[in-house]
This record gives sequence, structure tokens and C-alpha cells, in this order.
Amino acid sequence: MMTRPRHWLRLDSSVFWVLFGTIALIVLSFWSLDLQLARVLSLESLARMGKFLGELLSPNLEPVFLSKLLRASLETLAMSAVGTLLATIFGLLLAVPASRSFAGDPARWRFLTRLLLNALRAIPELVWAALLLISAGLGPFAGTLALALHTTGVLGRLFAESIENSPQNAATALRVQGVGEGRVFLYATLPTVSPQLMSYALYRWENNIRAAAVLGVVGGGGLGQMLSFHMGLFQMQETSSILAAMILLVILVDTLSYFARRLLSR
Repeated sequence: MMTRPRHWLRLDSSVFWVLFGTIALIVLSFWSLDLQLARVLSLESLARMGKFLGELLSPNLEPVFLSKLLRASLETLAMSAVGTLLATIFGLLLAVPASRSFAGDPARWRFLTRLLLNALRAIPELVWAALLLISAGLGPFAGTLALALHTTGVLGRLFAESIENSPQNAATALRVQGVGEGRVFLYATLPTVSPQLMSYALYRWENNIRAAAVLGVVGGGGLGQMLSFHMGLFQMQETSSILAAMILLVILVDTLSYFARRLLSR
């Protein structure tokens, strides 16, 4: 005899209590944040916002400023590229001991390596940059290292998951013939997962171009440092040009990454 499904509005339904808890958390969040929507939507605030947007719509196009903007854009692009390259190399080196390649793999360093990767990616790029500024000083070097450290943690974890989930047919055939694990990884596992690893690295490059633009706010060089300087002086025309350069740079990197992934998928 078929039984009717329980309605989710019943008090003994788990769906009801999950939904009730979610709504309660949302209500408490709005209450605790003390959002002053009336102040934000007041006529005075709207007038200031309109003036601010009007100034942003008139960017500084002087050749001298644009040349500085170009150098800062290239610096930001270089920071993201070098940081991603270093993270790809070190992420792969850490991903090998952080993964269990086959069922009988002892993976003695798996726990410690994954703990290190978790620590690297748990600290945001801005915090890494602030810490590295003490030793590396102001400039793009600290920003590049901050990107590399954080992205190493992210890519290392993704690479390790890819290695663990890779097809084992070719690797098993080599192990049966007595081939060492190093050669098994180079000739069987790495060729299998390399398209996926490259896709992850390109995706993180897209993210790092945005992060590199922000790192300059704490003195990491590039467009972010220019943005922090001109916004601090309330120079909205220069700020508008910098924001436009950031948008164009992100579009450029996204386009290059898209075509690179298309080539890898063929």
C-alpha cells in the first residue's frame, strides 16, 4: 500500500526546519548589521553619488598620465603572470606528495603536505602582501610573492585532486612491469592530467590579474598602487582612467585564457 509523501511544511519535516533556520539567520543578519538604507537612499546621498559618477565619466586622457598608466598595467600583468607561473611550479611539486596515486600508495607525506597547502591558501593575498612588505619592501616584488604563495595553496590542492582522480590504466601497466613511481608519474599520470592542470592554472591567472590590481593598495605596485594614491587625493578623473585600465586588462587576460583553453581541448 502506497504512502503519501510528507508535506515539507509539517513540523516533523527536516526541510521545514532547514528553511526556518535559514530565514532566521537572514533576519538576524539584517538586524545585527544595522543597515541604514534610508540614509543611503536620501536625496543628499543620491546627489553626492551622482556627482561622484559624473566625475568618473570624465577620465584623464593626457599622454603623460596614460604613459604612466600603461607602465602600471604592464607591471600588474607581469605580477599576475610571474606569480601564477611560480604557483604552478610549486603547486605541482607539492601536489605529488599531497596525493595518493593508487590504492596501495602509502602517501606518507600526504597529511603534512595538505596541511601546508591549506595554510597557504587560507591566508588571503592582501595579508601575504602586508607580511612580505616588511621583508621585501614596497613594490611589485612583494605583490608577486603574495600571489605566488596564495595561489600555490589553491593550485596544489586542485592538482592533487586531479592526480588522485586520474585514470590509472597506463600507470598500472607500467607498475606491473616494475617501472619506478617517478617515471610512472612522468610518462603515464602527468600526460593524462596535464590539460586539466593547465586549465586550472589559466583560470587562476584570470583571478590573479584581479588580485594583482588590488594588491597595490597595500603597496604591492602596479595599478592598485596608482588607484590607492589617486583615490586618496580624491582625483576622480585619474581614478576613472585606472578603473578603465583594470577592466580592459581583465578582458584581455580572460580572452587569452579562453583561447588557450580552446587550444588545449582540441
